[in-house]
Amino acid sequence: MPIPVEKLTEEMLALPADARALLADRLAESLDPLADDEVRASWAAEAVRRRDEVRSGKVEAIPGEIAATQVRALLHK
Repeated sequence: MPIPVEKLTEEMLALPADARALLADRLAESLDPLADDEVRASWAAEAVRRRDEVRSGKVEAIPGEIAATQVRALLHK
């Protein structure tokens, strides 16, 4: 006998955050695995483009701590 979706949802929401994140990722992948490959390929291409911009000097990298501070400041405006 299948578990009702409501009961399953209740049990899944009781899991620790990292387990819920893994579950959510796997569920999302199961909806459209082809799109997932396309998304991964797009992100890989974006990472290469950004790397090349930094290496060429077109873009100057900043330390992650400084970037995080700037983002926090923008979010608190």
